[in-house]
Formats: sequence, C-alpha cells, structure tokens
Amino acid sequence: MQSPGQNATFGCMTEDRLTTVAFTGHRTYDGQAAAALRATVGELYARGFRTFLSGMAVGFDLAAAEAVLELRERVPGVRLVAAVPFRGQEMRFSPADRERFRRVLAEADSVEVLAPAYHRGCYAVRNDFLVDNARVLVAWYDGSPGGTRYTVRRALGRGLEVVNLCPAAPVPPAPAPTLFG
Repeated sequence: MQSPGQNATFGCMTEDRLTTVAFTGHRTYDGQAAAALRATVGELYARGFRTFLSGMAVGFDLAAAEAVLELRERVPGVRLVAAVPFRGQEMRFSPADRERFRRVLAEADSVEVLAPAYHRGCYAVRNDFLVDNARVLVAWYDGSPGGTRYTVRRALGRGLEVVNLCPAAPVPPAPAPTLFG
C-alpha cells in the first residue's frame, strides 16, 4: 500500500496545520472545475501552504490530489498526504478508479491510514481528520446532504477558511457551538 519513503500511520499526522490545506468534495465530481482547482492549489502555494490532504475518495478527492501532484512537479516543497479512511478502501472502486487511487497513493509523500479495516463511521473519522489538520478547506460542494456537507459545516464551525469551487452552491451555516466541541 505504500512506497519506499512514505510513512503509514493511523491518524498521527504531525505536519503544521497552519500551512496545510484539505480537500473535500462529491464522488460525482467529473472535472467541471479542473482549471479552477489547479489555479486554487497554485494560489494557496503562493500564500505559503505546502501540505495538502486528500481523503482519497473517487471524484473530487482524487482530482485534487492529482492537481497537487502536478504542482509538485513544478515547484519545491509541496507535500501530498493521502488520508485513507481504512485499509482496502480502493477495493470498493471501479477498476479504473482503483488504478487511479493506487497511482496517486504511490506518489503521495505520506499515507495516513485511519483504520485497519472498514467500520461504521470511518468516513466521518476521515473527514474529521481532514478538518482537524488543516487551516483551509477546498471543496466541491453542491448543497446536497452527505459527507461533504458535514465536512464543510465542521470546517466552518472550527473557523477554517473554506473555498468552494462549485459555482452557485450554497455554503451551509456553521453548526452552533457546543460545550463538547
């Protein structure tokens, strides 16, 4: 699952969250914002962001990871961290997406495997990991319910800057603060 030089841990990322960007988006994303995604990644690099987290899901997550890898070919110091919700996640993908996942994973600088196997709630754990380890969240959020909405709301509630590349999509309100954050 990992290449030489990569570390694979269980959710113990030690990078500086102040220079880290995370991505979240729908699995149905099919490249509509490819140019905007590449431009946004470049702009964030220019602002000093160097570490980029991908949740490695089909759709926007893998597209974002590929945009980071493209940037890494041109500029120094870019790191891609693959936040894999559970070992074997790619076995649920189509053969083409499974190959894409494996290619991105092999090129990632670090692999954070968050659970040794699938369990109920493992995707929410991954989404929490993304928000908890970043200062900026780049999203492809179209307003529909699900994990992307959850992640965007959590990021807003925690004060992250959220960049939504989906045109004319509503940004959900941040959840009300609680005593048990």
